[in-house]
Amino acid sequence: MKVEGINEHIILQNNQGHIQQYLTFMMADEEYGMDILSVQEIRGWEEITAIPNAPDYIKGVINLRGTIVPIIDLRLRFGIKPQPYGPLTVVIVVKEQVREKTKVMGLVVDAVSDVYAINQQDAKGIPEFNDSSDNELVERLVNVGEAMVILLDLPKILDC
Repeated sequence: MKVEGINEHIILQNNQGHIQQYLTFMMADEEYGMDILSVQEIRGWEEITAIPNAPDYIKGVINLRGTIVPIIDLRLRFGIKPQPYGPLTVVIVVKEQVREKTKVMGLVVDAVSDVYAINQQDAKGIPEFNDSSDNELVERLVNVGEAMVILLDLPKILDC
């Protein structure tokens, strides 16, 4: 998948190991990444149909070529202070296996950032904090230049 306006970077600190591509995006000045093979498309923000009694982070649904797609605001899902949607706000439509079912969902993020090819040996586990399950949505962390990218566990995010 090629995303227009996104530079592709290769991170090869080690010639051993498995290289995997990640689409990265920004939320609250932090960079997050997800497996690019899960990404179906990237869409600009559009009006959605609200669903009564849904969790606050489920903003509603859109009709995507005949498929009803739930839309999750990742800021709210992660407990980050909400902000108004702007011209850079996008919906990343993903498709992922979750408990033996294929789920298609849209994830609202502040802006798309980059595509990185990451050596899996360079990604590190997250530290544990007081038996908290708040970090269960994060799979691993990886340094990209001077910045740290938070790699997400997409099946856990979509399992809602």
